[in-house]
Amino acid sequence: MSSLKITSALVPILFFISLPSICAQSSLVKKSEVMVYDTPPFKQCHASSIIEVSENKFLIAAFGGSREGKDDVSIWLSHSDVNDWSAPQLIDTGVSADQELYPCWNPVLFQSQAGTLSLFYKVGPSPREWWGMVKTSEDQGKTWSAGRRLPQDILGPIKNKPIQLCDGTILSPSSTETRTTEGLNWKAHIEKSSDDGKSWTKIPIDPQTVFDVIQPSVLVLGDERLQILCRSRDNSVMQAFSEDNGDTWGQITRTALPNPNSGTDAITLSNGLHLLVYNPTIKGKNGRSKLSVALSKTGEDWQEVLSLENEKKGEFSYPAVIESSDGKIHISYTHNRRNIKHVVLELN
Repeated sequence: MSSLKITSALVPILFFISLPSICAQSSLVKKSEVMVYDTPPFKQCHASSIIEVSENKFLIAAFGGSREGKDDVSIWLSHSDVNDWSAPQLIDTGVSADQELYPCWNPVLFQSQAGTLSLFYKVGPSPREWWGMVKTSEDQGKTWSAGRRLPQDILGPIKNKPIQLCDGTILSPSSTETRTTEGLNWKAHIEKSSDDGKSWTKIPIDPQTVFDVIQPSVLVLGDERLQILCRSRDNSVMQAFSEDNGDTWGQITRTALPNPNSGTDAITLSNGLHLLVYNPTIKGKNGRSKLSVALSKTGEDWQEVLSLENEKKGEFSYPAVIESSDGKIHISYTHNRRNIKHVVLELN
């Protein structure tokens, strides 16, 4: 099924069987690309999430409204059979328990091994003050439960999807943004659940790091070894490693990948390769106007293999990526804040 359900037990086997047969210059071919919305009922949209809920049936969620951070920004959901996307359905506004209206942020779709389909999102006046919310669906996203606020200090996946290990443990990549007298302070962490998302514990990642990092994604390297890749404000994608399936983490270090302070997403494919979607630029030099895909056998040595967007101006950002049940790669991303683009790739 999708890469959301990668298990730690299978990864070493996949490496042993598949990697010798993968040519040194693996390539990706673009099979299709479409805009998700025909006539969106909002002026701007951003931060999409994509999931395959059953064979060739997909959902894409995003936030949309007059402008990011405005009170009318809500969570919207579209359904698709391959490339035929439905009109976006309003899933939630940011009306709080005290009936005050706040903007919504960063939806993340996730389906657990037990079959629980969850839509995580944030509500609040800003990323410094928001709180985590979750809804669930029992009919592949046609209807949803009421929004439920997550426990104190648990925000849910901040931008990128959780992964689930073979023992059922869910690891949700998360982060915090706080403001101090010295400025913004960004920290990444993992939220772990052993009971299908009913309860969560927070696992810090290098809390003393000098780097500001948020919005991690998780790669499965095998033998209980995991890797996160993070957005940063230091012109580099940052990384950290765990040797015990995410219970503890090492130091955050730079990768050789550029990052213009923009979100990325990465997955471990069923053949053992790792795939990253990112803006291959630094801040101030074309910024988010370029969007590319890179592949790696190790999670450390990356090769850019495909350009999704390459313009002098524009914003193509905040990618979300999954591998579907037929082995294709599906990517959704913000297209100039006016639409969400859905691209389907095939690995050669």
